[in-house]
Amino acid sequence: MTALRTTPPGTTPPPRLPVREKSAAQGQGGALSPMLNRLAAERATGVLERERGSLYLAEGRVVHAESPLAPGLDVLLLAHGTLSPAVWQDAVERADEDYGVARLLLDAGRVPRGALELCHLEAVFDAAYFALAPSSTPGRFHYGARHRLGALSPVPVGAVERETLRRRALLDRLWPDPATDGSPLRRAETVAPPAPTARQCAVLALADGIRTAPEIARELGRQAFHTLVDARRLAAAGLLTALFPPPGPHRLPTGFPPRHALPAAGSPAAAGHPAGEPVAGAPVPGAPATGAPAAAGLPAPPVPDAPQGIALPRVNDPDITLLKRLRDALEAL
Repeated sequence: MTALRTTPPGTTPPPRLPVREKSAAQGQGGALSPMLNRLAAERATGVLERERGSLYLAEGRVVHAESPLAPGLDVLLLAHGTLSPAVWQDAVERADEDYGVARLLLDAGRVPRGALELCHLEAVFDAAYFALAPSSTPGRFHYGARHRLGALSPVPVGAVERETLRRRALLDRLWPDPATDGSPLRRAETVAPPAPTARQCAVLALADGIRTAPEIARELGRQAFHTLVDARRLAAAGLLTALFPPPGPHRLPTGFPPRHALPAAGSPAAAGHPAGEPVAGAPVPGAPATGAPAAAGLPAPPVPDAPQGIALPRVNDPDITLLKRLRDALEAL
């Protein structure tokens, strides 16, 4: 018999190195991320970094997700006064591997557990929608990395993938053109526009030809996916149009908070930031919003006034008119 090789007593085993995910063309079984499913089966702990976001796992379950295209948990909590910026920053600075931000806030009675768990779940699904988008580059998993928030409400990988697929199908039903998801948006001039809802009016007020839907979501303190839904509905109604993105690298929203990753001892490169990810301080509610400069050679569009009933100019647009007639005919069936 061949003796099994064992680690000598008192010797620390070598750390597990990051594992790269295969590209989308090499995926198997039609899963959104075959590697994510393997990690769930393995009950792994760490962070899976993909092109548009990251998924943090603990014992094979998703405990946090973040993306530069989705407002984080801090935005959802701070934008509407649930927490003050000072309280959030204090918890972030005091958090460590044993006491995460969530536990510190709950133990201090700063936020009700139900409200924190609800906002956290919304932030996870919101960021996971972007993180699990089709990618042309392989993902990378760092074993042992943890998020400073701590494990609050673990979500099974299967539930995250099902919700992501449901959201994709919903957006396709509303308006099959994905240009409104990432391109600058502006209000369209249409004939006999339908009356937008209050939520849609807020989106229209910020659609100045410069901001994208994720940037609008951040300024409003809303989930990015809900803003994508509003944008597609407005586009289907002829009230909103997407501009072609400016030349050069894809512009991501600015002002997102830094990723607070806590790598385990001996875990290599677990605390690094992906190239191109914006890092800035946490936002302060009520601060004036700033937009990116207009593309070179194009005049800057006027900033629209806050809508009060939304009165848009009407011009004859044969394409929009035809689409509206088709929509009315289908609804009459």
